[in-house]
Amino acid sequence: MDYTVGSVAPIVLLPFFAFAINAFIVKKFTKTAVAISCLAIFGSFLFSLSVFKDFTFGQFAADYHIHKVFTWFDLGPTFKLNMGIYIDNLGAMMLLMVSGCALLIHIFSTYYMAEDIRFGRFFVYMSLFTSAMLGMVISDNLLGMFIFWELMGFCSYSLIGHYYEKEEAGAASIKAFMTTRVGDVFFLLGIVMVWHTVARATGEGSVALVDIYRVIAQGGFDNLTLWGFPLITCAGLSIFMGTIGKSAQFPLQVWLPDAMMGPTPCSALIHAATMVAAGVFLSLRIYPLLEAGNLTTFVAYIGAITAFGAATIALVQTDLKAVLAYSTISQLGYMVLGIGVGSYNAAFMHLITHAVFKACLFLAAGSVIHSLHDHHTHAHVQEMPRMGGLRKKMPLTFLAMMFCTLAISGIPFFSGFVSKDRILGRCLVKGFG
Repeated sequence: MDYTVGSVAPIVLLPFFAFAINAFIVKKFTKTAVAISCLAIFGSFLFSLSVFKDFTFGQFAADYHIHKVFTWFDLGPTFKLNMGIYIDNLGAMMLLMVSGCALLIHIFSTYYMAEDIRFGRFFVYMSLFTSAMLGMVISDNLLGMFIFWELMGFCSYSLIGHYYEKEEAGAASIKAFMTTRVGDVFFLLGIVMVWHTVARATGEGSVALVDIYRVIAQGGFDNLTLWGFPLITCAGLSIFMGTIGKSAQFPLQVWLPDAMMGPTPCSALIHAATMVAAGVFLSLRIYPLLEAGNLTTFVAYIGAITAFGAATIALVQTDLKAVLAYSTISQLGYMVLGIGVGSYNAAFMHLITHAVFKACLFLAAGSVIHSLHDHHTHAHVQEMPRMGGLRKKMPLTFLAMMFCTLAISGIPFFSGFVSKDRILGRCLVKGFG
């Protein structure tokens, strides 16, 4: 199939149009709005499945990629800005994972959130978030990724503060928003550095991925410095700071545990499966920049510190969602560690497998929380010391959580074993090589 911008755009536009329509009708036609959100993400999933099929089972070679460009705005001879789509094997798999997880979580939410007083508004923000995440995946340049990146940050802030009558939820949403902005400011500075360097090398400013790769290969960053440091190192470090913020890496990991104040389906989609993985996806996209800037060792240390530190903190947590939150931080650290030691494919494999089993763990936790109530206050119970004997009462939830726990633990014959073993094996090679 000969892909064009128009043939790929529905992946992003369907949930965006669902957001735009539902923003106006959600108060009067709540059930209709929810149905529109679910149908829109189902449509995105079907389009993503078609792209994935063509890349995996179609006629495309392993190194084939789709790159289509259009002019976003043109100010004549002074300034012109292009946008476009860029899809390769990495992007095709990411599209399927995001849309597939989002579809299942939307369906789960129709029951889990049904009694919530802001039931419809929840789906409005979920549609916008899904559109933003899919847009970031197919963007062909860093500026486009940054625009969708910020949209995801806004949706995260809104959904964490969904229960805004609780003071803790409001504080958690502000904390998440402000903490991730630290990384985003550096991300923007990195984009400016890359734009300036590409303009100097080619005569035309661009932050398109293909242009960045080409300029790096041609040595366009060589001998350029900023305050005595290699410019390519400064640019790579600045953009990687975006990953540190969005993917909750040390030392900006503090926002993610508090983000669990949002509804559990939101935690499953945004703070386990997709949004926090966006930072890892960004690092994969700019890997040539990190490698050329000699930043891979630094990246590996950040990932290792995050993985070990968050895992040890999780050992003493008693809140069910807090355990999963720190586990998410630890697994994201694994992915960043994999990128740092050069295990590029294994890091991406762990991103995909983690998205599936961690989303399932959060949904299973939501099933448990939704079923347990305090005897006196009738509030939902999340403290694990107060739970017990649920295997016989909730056998399907037990099986789902058990299999996903085996996967995240790296038990042989489960997906987590393969990706974790490859990353750890590469760490040994790197350490003793």
